[in-house]
Amino acid sequence: MDIRNIAIIAHVDHGKTTLVDQLLRQSGSVRDNQHMEERALDSNDLERERGITILAKCTSVDWQGTRINIVDTPGHADFGGEVERILSMVDGVVLLVDAAESVMPQTKFVLSKALKLGLKPIVVINKIDRQDAQPKETLESIFDLFLALEANDDQLDFHVLYASGRQGWAVADLSDDRRDLSPLFARIVADVPKPKPLGRAGDEFPFTMLVTTLEADPYLGRVLTGRIESGSINVNRVIKALSRGGREIERTRVTKLLAFRGLARIPIARADAGDIVAIAGLQTATVADTLCDLNVDQPIAATPIDPPTLAVTISVNDSPLAGREGSKVQSRVIRERLLREAEGNVAIHVRETGEGAYEVAGRGELQLGVLIETMRREGFELSISRPRVLYQRDETTGERLEPIEEVTIDVDDPYTGIVIEKVSMRKGELQDMRPTGAGKTRLVFFAPSRGLIGYHGEFLTDTRGTGVINRMFHGYAPFKGAVGGRRNGVLISTGDGESVAYALWYLEERGRLFIVPGTKVYQGMVIGEHARDNDLDVNPLKAKQLTNIRTHSKDEAVRLTPVSPMTLEQAIAYIEEEELVEVTPQSIRLRKRELVPHLRKRARAEAEA
Repeated sequence: MDIRNIAIIAHVDHGKTTLVDQLLRQSGSVRDNQHMEERALDSNDLERERGITILAKCTSVDWQGTRINIVDTPGHADFGGEVERILSMVDGVVLLVDAAESVMPQTKFVLSKALKLGLKPIVVINKIDRQDAQPKETLESIFDLFLALEANDDQLDFHVLYASGRQGWAVADLSDDRRDLSPLFARIVADVPKPKPLGRAGDEFPFTMLVTTLEADPYLGRVLTGRIESGSINVNRVIKALSRGGREIERTRVTKLLAFRGLARIPIARADAGDIVAIAGLQTATVADTLCDLNVDQPIAATPIDPPTLAVTISVNDSPLAGREGSKVQSRVIRERLLREAEGNVAIHVRETGEGAYEVAGRGELQLGVLIETMRREGFELSISRPRVLYQRDETTGERLEPIEEVTIDVDDPYTGIVIEKVSMRKGELQDMRPTGAGKTRLVFFAPSRGLIGYHGEFLTDTRGTGVINRMFHGYAPFKGAVGGRRNGVLISTGDGESVAYALWYLEERGRLFIVPGTKVYQGMVIGEHARDNDLDVNPLKAKQLTNIRTHSKDEAVRLTPVSPMTLEQAIAYIEEEELVEVTPQSIRLRKRELVPHLRKRARAEAEA
C-alpha cells in the first residue's frame, strides 16, 4: 500500500484538530453512526478545557488505496519541543492559516522548523466562512513569510487551498463548488513524497527507527512511537536501543507492535519502512534514541531541541494545611513523577537543588503551568516558587545574555498607548506597528522573557479583555537591566482558622481580598493585596462582639466585594521571590516562604546584606 506521512502545523486555535476530525469522517475511518467527540484528538482533559493541543497525536486515514498517516501538532510555542520532534518523522506538512487572523507568531515558528528540514508545505487558508475573512491579504502575508524565512525555489512554489474545517470542504479556487475535502486528499497524495527509507523496505535490510514520542500504558508499559526508517519489524523480534552517542542502552524482545488506524491503535504482526508505529517491550529507551537490529552500530541523527528559557522550583508542601487534600505529598513521589515527565518531554529539564526541592526548566509559563496542573489532578501537593529566566554567557565576551521573545499584540486602537507604555516599562522594544482593519492595530515587540512574567493578566485588564497577545522565543541578547516588579504589598494572615465575614469586611478598605468567608487560613498565608506598597499583617479571624442590644439591621448585613479566584498561572506569575504558591488537588493558596513574622524580617535583612 502507498504511504504518505504528513503533519498539520499552525498557530494555536487556527483549526488543526477540527480539520483532522473532518478528514477522519470523510475518509470513512469513522462510521457515520459512530460517536466521535468534537476535536477527537484532544483526548486529554486539559486539552478539552483549554481548547488547545498539548501533546502531538498520530492517526491515519485510507484514501483511494493510499494510507495517509497524520500527526496533529501543538500550536503553542511552549510545546514547540513536540513540534520539532514530530517533523522529523514526516515527509510533508499542511500549513493551516486562519483567513481572518492571518500569519501569527506560531505560524512563523512551525513553518521555520518545517522549511529547515526541507519539507514543502501545502498551504490551506482555513475559516473562509468567517465574515471577516481576508483570503487575498492572508495569501500575500504567507508568501512574505516564506520569503522572510528564506524558503528555496521549490518550497516557494507551494499549492494553496481554501477551506472551512468546521464545514468540511476545501477548494483550489474560491469560485469552485464547496462539497468536501477531496481536493485536500488529492493534493496530499500528489504533493507529499513517499517515505524515503535510509535503506529500503524488506527483510534483507536492517531495521532502524528513531523514537519521537514516549508514553506509559498501564497494560503495555513504555510505548515508543516513531517512523521506521529502513527494513521491517515483526512481533517477538529481538532488537536493541542506541543512545544519541551510539552507546547500547538495552536489548529486548518486541512484545507488541501497534499501528494507528483512524481513532484506534491496533496490534499488527509486521510493519515496513515508512510506516509510523508504536513499539512496546522496552524498559529504558527514551525519546531521541534509535531502535535497531543487533548488527546496527550507527544511531539515526536526532534534531537538537531549543533550550529551556524559564525555571521554577517545585518542592514538598510544608504548610500547616499540608496533607489534608492530596495523597501524594512525599519528595520521593514528586521526584519520580518529575523524572518521568522529563523522560517523555524533551523540552523539560529536572535538577535536584536540595532537600525535597527540584528545579524544573521549560519553554514558558504555560508549559510549566500545564505540568503542575496535571500533577495537581493526580493528587500531588506542591510548593511552587516564582518563575525565573535562565541566562547564558557569551563565549567570547563573557557578557550575560537573557532570552528575548517576539511578542505580537492585536489590540483595539484606543488601547495601543497603554500597551506600548506597559511593554516599554518591561524593557520591550517596539519593532512594528500597523493597522489590521476593523479598528484594530497589530504591535510587534522584542521583549525579555523575565519582563513578561505576570503581564498577561495586566494586559487583559488594560485592554478590557479585548486584546490578544502571542509570544515566541526569538533568541538571546545582552541583559536589558532591571525590570520593576509588583508595585503593591500583600495582606498576610496572623492566625490559623477559618476566615470570618465581619473581619474581611473591615479588611476590604485595606486592599483587594483573595479569599471568601469560611476559607481555611494560617499564619503567613497571603489573603489579599495591600492598597500600599508594603506588606501588612492582618487578622481575618476576628468575630463581632455579641451584645444583648439589638442594632440597626444594616449593621447585621455584611456585603463583601465578589472575589474572582486566581488561576494557577496567575498565582505563579503574581508572587515575589520570598513567596510561594501552595498547590493541592482542591486549592491554590499564596503564602510567604517564612510563615513567622520575625523569621521574615531576618530573611529580608540577610537578603539586603
